[in-house]
Amino acid sequence: MTNAAAGSERSFKAPPFLQKGDKIAITCPAKKLPHPMTDAIKLLESWGLEVVLGDTVTASYHQFAGDDAFRAKDLQRFIDDDSIKAIIAARGGYGTVRMIDMVDFTRFAENPKWITGFSDITLLHAHIFANFGTPSIHGQMPMTIPDASRRSLDTLRKALFGEEIGYKLVPNNLNRNGNGRGILIGGNLSLLLSLSGSVSDLDYAGKILFIEDISEYLYAIDRMLRTLKRAGKLSQLKGLIVGGFSDVKDNDIPFGQNVPEIVMDIVREYDYPVCFDFPAGHVADNCSLILGTSLNLSVSDEGASVIFEK
Repeated sequence: MTNAAAGSERSFKAPPFLQKGDKIAITCPAKKLPHPMTDAIKLLESWGLEVVLGDTVTASYHQFAGDDAFRAKDLQRFIDDDSIKAIIAARGGYGTVRMIDMVDFTRFAENPKWITGFSDITLLHAHIFANFGTPSIHGQMPMTIPDASRRSLDTLRKALFGEEIGYKLVPNNLNRNGNGRGILIGGNLSLLLSLSGSVSDLDYAGKILFIEDISEYLYAIDRMLRTLKRAGKLSQLKGLIVGGFSDVKDNDIPFGQNVPEIVMDIVREYDYPVCFDFPAGHVADNCSLILGTSLNLSVSDEGASVIFEK
């Protein structure tokens, strides 16, 4: 097992972008699939890719796509296979944390490939960047492709094939103006909290942080962000991008703040730009973000722009 930092941000090595004819693998590191991925496979093949399915896509063990060792073996297979140029998680849910320490990333450090997904896959994104400085793609997964917006799917294709990617957002009076440049990190807020203090934890200093979540109570979102703040992880950011916070819940006695109000209350003392309503997360228009790469965030009264550097 090799979870130690065989690399770091200082020894950055990016995977090669995809080309038509490349092989990509679909595996389930967490929850099992409820139905076949027909639409997703057709879409990926229409991009000129050869799709290889892992054994986990049809496996079932309680709520998981096979037991922990089985899921780790499936991921290991594709990490070690140099003919596979990208690994796409079929879905999130819960379970990646149960098997990640069974996976040997030695070959990945030598021959990185694109890891793609969101939600529970935040753990994989964080782990490979924290340990090997490797970027990855936060974007749609086969499970979500049937309900995905056309724009979000096009951004996934562009991200995988190395085409220019960037976003212009309409003005939002909740935003905080400013300009920031830094490496993008983040993902699902609950997952970011769950990896605190582990070998997969991230260095937030000098970074632009993206956060999203689903089905959380307002008080829990407040608590998680305050935990990050108390750990010193929010004070040295270069920017904050807030994506979708879907199906947010409240208690019988109202919490008294919505998500933007919670965020701004917690980061009020800092001076970096804050961008709300970015189209990413548990939403149909889950546009792709390339984690682990530099971007420029600009927020003004005219709107916000998120531009990835080549």
